[in-house]
Amino acid sequence: MSVPAGEPVGDVVTGEAVVLGLRAASFASRMLAAVLDALLVGLVLAAALWGASALLSQTDEAASTAVLSAITVLCLVGIPVAVETATRGRTVGKLVLGVRVVRDDGGPVRFRHSLARGLAGLFELWGTFGSPAILCALVTARGKRFGDLLAGTYVVRERTAARHVPLPPMPPELAGWARTADIGRLPDASVVAARQFLARRSSLNPASRTALGLSLADALSARVSPPPPAGTDPERFLTAVLAERRDRELVRLERRQARTAELQRSIGRG
Repeated sequence: MSVPAGEPVGDVVTGEAVVLGLRAASFASRMLAAVLDALLVGLVLAAALWGASALLSQTDEAASTAVLSAITVLCLVGIPVAVETATRGRTVGKLVLGVRVVRDDGGPVRFRHSLARGLAGLFELWGTFGSPAILCALVTARGKRFGDLLAGTYVVRERTAARHVPLPPMPPELAGWARTADIGRLPDASVVAARQFLARRSSLNPASRTALGLSLADALSARVSPPPPAGTDPERFLTAVLAERRDRELVRLERRQARTAELQRSIGRG
């Protein structure tokens, strides 16, 4: 059993019909969440435009148009992006419907993902009344709209998603190899499937566990160089690769936060 790099996570199934991965939200739940969010944003926009119009009644037409246009963009793009970023993929509508936005690899969205979705939504949702988004969601495997395709995200059913289970510790015998290995760009589907497999392997029967572990290790080994020491157990190989990937991401995040803090201090001193 092999795991193609581009295959949706929801299609990775064991011999026991156990789906490994987050389940994409249904079209109906996405639509209802979008309608709720649109109603809320529309109310905020209407109130903001009404208040601004009253304040700008004595201002020339060009200036009023510029201010009202800025308010419109702020409400239609800024508010959804800010809320989605702050809540890590949830909006009021998504919270009510029990869905959330995640990256293609199953991780939480960041500002750049929400910004891409928000900018695309200005045209595919508001500018065309959602027609392109509906058509795109109907023909894509995970019900993605154009904003999701651009951002590399999709919407999952949060209430049915499996609980997060921490990765096992780095296998001591592979720690030295993992530190120097070139992990490269790992396929999102294979990474999520490997994480789910490691979290649920104890519930699989031995034959399915062995076969799936081998197939997932094969899918990742093509992207890792040099290969692990001869005779490495596939499950320990998966653990080492994912643990090292997590540690490297944490280091990058800490460095980015340190640079941000230093920049803020420099601005403060200035």
